[in-house]
Amino acid sequence: ILRGGIVKTILFEVATPATAMNNLIRAAKTSTGQRQARITFPSAADMARILTPTRWTIVEALTGNEPLGVRELARRTARDVKGVHTDANALVTAGIIDRTADGKYSFPFNKVKVRFELHAAA
Repeated sequence: ILRGGIVKTILFEVATPATAMNNLIRAAKTSTGQRQARITFPSAADMARILTPTRWTIVEALTGNEPLGVRELARRTARDVKGVHTDANALVTAGIIDRTADGKYSFPFNKVKVRFELHAAA
């Protein structure tokens, strides 16, 4: 739990750009706003391309923790430093995690939800 016991949740979801925009507009119109942050992917394939299994280990290691340096991330994920560095930078580029001024990696959430649906072809 971060910052005064507040649970900070992020939702990774698959949604069309129109649906994502409608969700944003709806949240802006309500007095409560969104209860959680969202990162939206246009397809399940795009989500899987960005959030690979090795990158998920980085997200898991950062979830609920203070910013971590690349060496500590490598230790916690049982991976080599170079691979963690490459994957962490890819997550920064994708807007999933942040990089602090001192070079550590940050993910300010302590709960992650993932949502997508697959439908039969028409």
